[in-house]
Amino acid sequence: MNTSISMKSQDMLLKLFTFSFFMTMGIVVTFFPLYFDYKGYSKLQIGLLYSIGPLIGIATNLLWGFMSDKYQTVKKIMIILIVGQLIAAVFVFTSNWFTLLYICLAIFFFFQQPVNSLNDSQLMLHVQTSRTSYASFRVWGSIGFAFAAGFFGWLLKLFGSGLTPFLCFITISCSLILVFLLKDGRRSGKKMEFGGMVNIIRSRKFVWFLVLTVVMSVSHRFNDGFLALHMRQLGAPDSIIGYSWMASALSEIPVFFFLSKYGHKFKELPLLAFAGLAYTVRFFIMGMVEQPIWIIAIQLLHSITFGIFLFTAIRYMQQIVPDEYRASGQAIFAATWSSVAGLISGTLGGWIFDVWGGSMLYFTGASLSFLSAIGFLATHLFQSDDSLPGGKLKSQPSIRK
Repeated sequence: MNTSISMKSQDMLLKLFTFSFFMTMGIVVTFFPLYFDYKGYSKLQIGLLYSIGPLIGIATNLLWGFMSDKYQTVKKIMIILIVGQLIAAVFVFTSNWFTLLYICLAIFFFFQQPVNSLNDSQLMLHVQTSRTSYASFRVWGSIGFAFAAGFFGWLLKLFGSGLTPFLCFITISCSLILVFLLKDGRRSGKKMEFGGMVNIIRSRKFVWFLVLTVVMSVSHRFNDGFLALHMRQLGAPDSIIGYSWMASALSEIPVFFFLSKYGHKFKELPLLAFAGLAYTVRFFIMGMVEQPIWIIAIQLLHSITFGIFLFTAIRYMQQIVPDEYRASGQAIFAATWSSVAGLISGTLGGWIFDVWGGSMLYFTGASLSFLSAIGFLATHLFQSDDSLPGGKLKSQPSIRK
């Protein structure tokens, strides 16, 4: 009985932590660009500010993921990261010189970027010992992001973008309180061997999968980094921008549950190809729209683009990466789709936006998405079925238990 209560308590804490962390992510993605625009920075400067996060994230995701695997702890690493976020945020919001802001934001992202992959690692380890699904936890992230985009967008419409720092401090503080209450997700088990991780990274199939992931993710990151600026360019107020992000976040929920229940019936690479085609349609329409209110409806396509991409890619990663390398594997994936793609999209996207505007940015994203769709489909049709390093591929994924 006590074990059952303890498990339910841990379930709720993990859901609340995921909710809280994604509220912070919602602020960073949705309202940081508007805050920096409010502070008077140019579109190119904002693009540079966003590119430093992914650049730092490449190293910091791998560093903290490796540390988590080496010392078999998620909780202690998370405490360090969230305390670092809170301290760095103080300097970010008090810096008025661009170069100093750039440095402070780099430090903030050093602590903020790895939390997503470590939380995914924590959830994966938890669902293996409980009768729950990954989706039942991840949807709380979607709800948290949607809440931040909708409710915080309404608050910022009332009180202005200057309220952004206060909201950010609240969400980070909530995450810090919750992480102290969590049980550590790591258990003693098979010892991590660095050579095994190297063999996985050296796999040509694995590297090719990461290349295709980057191509698709660059188009996704265009939207993350510049949707708010594009909508403001079209004349949208902060509240409409927030509602568009809320719509996209809420649209993930039914797709996560559907794939959790029926996803094992579909092969991963064709599903990823389908997501690429859906991205192509979504971003082509975004480039054509001139009325910002319609973007709220277009953002609902997030459900069959990012919803399918994220869940399917994580399922594929879970098949090829053993538990003892769980945090490192998630870190490599996060560094690829978030950091590498974010670095490219921040610099390239900022330049395209400044020179040709938001419509051309989205047309470029549609082209990249179509290219990735072709790549995933061709890979499914022509690659062999040999197992990747790190163990044989499992016939059934274990995301849903």
